[in-house]
Amino acid sequence: MIFNLLSPLADEFIMFNLIRYTTFRAGAACMTALFVALAFGPALIRFLRARQNGGQPIREDGPQSHLLTKKGTPTMGGVLILLSLSVSTLLWADLRNGYVWAVLMVTLGYGALGFADDWLKVTKRNTKGVSGRQKLITQALIGLAAALWMAWLMPPHLADKLAVPFFKEVLIPFSIVFPALAMLVMMGASNAVNLTDGLDGLAIVPVMIAAGVFALIAYLVGNRIFADYLQLHAVPGSGELAVFCSALIGASLGFLWFNAPPAAVFMGDTGSLALGGALGAVAVATKHEVVLAIVGGLFVVETVSVIIQVFWYKRTGKRVFLMAPLHHHFEKKGWAEPTIVIRFWIIAMVLALIGLSTLKIR
Repeated sequence: MIFNLLSPLADEFIMFNLIRYTTFRAGAACMTALFVALAFGPALIRFLRARQNGGQPIREDGPQSHLLTKKGTPTMGGVLILLSLSVSTLLWADLRNGYVWAVLMVTLGYGALGFADDWLKVTKRNTKGVSGRQKLITQALIGLAAALWMAWLMPPHLADKLAVPFFKEVLIPFSIVFPALAMLVMMGASNAVNLTDGLDGLAIVPVMIAAGVFALIAYLVGNRIFADYLQLHAVPGSGELAVFCSALIGASLGFLWFNAPPAAVFMGDTGSLALGGALGAVAVATKHEVVLAIVGGLFVVETVSVIIQVFWYKRTGKRVFLMAPLHHHFEKKGWAEPTIVIRFWIIAMVLALIGLSTLKIR
C-alpha cells in the first residue's frame, strides 16, 4: 500500500526513493510485523483465554507432562501471526504483484481452515476438529487454485517444470500435471509444519529460518542479473516475495515472544497450517520446491516419523518410535522439552545452510 501510494512521487522526492528498494521494504515489513505482534499480542491472549474455557484440549495419549504444564493454555495464537503478516505485507509490498496475492491467498486460506479446526476443538472440548478428509479437500482446492495462478504468472519455459538444485539447465517437464505437483508441495509443507508444532517454540523458529532463506532466494531469482550470475532460474516479479517472507519473520518473532517456554499461547492449526502453506507457496513461486525439502528438512523428518509409525504399527502391531511425531519420542526417552526444542533448532539451522549451498554463491 505504501509502495503503491508513494512510488509515483519517488522521482520527485529523494526521500521516497527508498520505497523503490525491495531491501528497504523488506526490512520495514519485518519491523512492522514485529511491532504489530508485540502491540496486539497481550490483548489477543487475554481475549482468547477469556473465550476458551480450559484452553487447547490436550491429547490423553500424549506425554503426561503436557497434561500438567500445558493444560489451560489458550490456542489460536496463529491469528496474531496472520494479523501481523497481513498488515505488514499490505503496507509494504507492491500490491500490483500477482505472486504476493497468490501466496497471501494460500496463507490466509489455510489459516481459515486451521481456525475452523481450532474452533471446533475448543468448543467441543476434544482433539478431533475438522475431519482429515475435509482438511485435505480444502487444502487441495486452495493449493490447486494458487498453483494455476502462479503458473499463469510465470514465464512459459518455467511454468510447468520442476527445477533441480545445482543444475541450472535441468528442468523436469511435468506438463499439465505440474499444478497438481505444486499443490502437493503446499499441502505437504502445511501439514508437515502442523505435525512439528507440538512443543513450545519448536515449529516457529524453523519457520523463521526457512522464511529467511526464501527471502534471500526470492530476492535473487526476482533479479535477472543476480539470477544469471548465480545460475538460478529467473522468475520476474517473484522478488516481491522477499517482502512477504520478511514480514513472516517479523510476525513469527513477535509470536515467539509469547510462545517461548512456558508458552502463554499456542499457535494452533490456525498458525501451523498457514505458515507451512506460506512456505510451500513461496517455494513454488520461486521454483525452489526441492530446496524447500532441504531447508525444511526438520518438518520432513517429523512427517516421515509419523508415516513410518503408522505404517509399521498397522503392519506388525509394534511401534518404531515410543511416540510420533519424533519430538514426542525424545520426550518419552526423558529429554527435557527445552533440550529437544533447541537441538531441533540447531538441526533446522544446519539444514538451512545446506539449502543455501544450492545457490552456488561465489
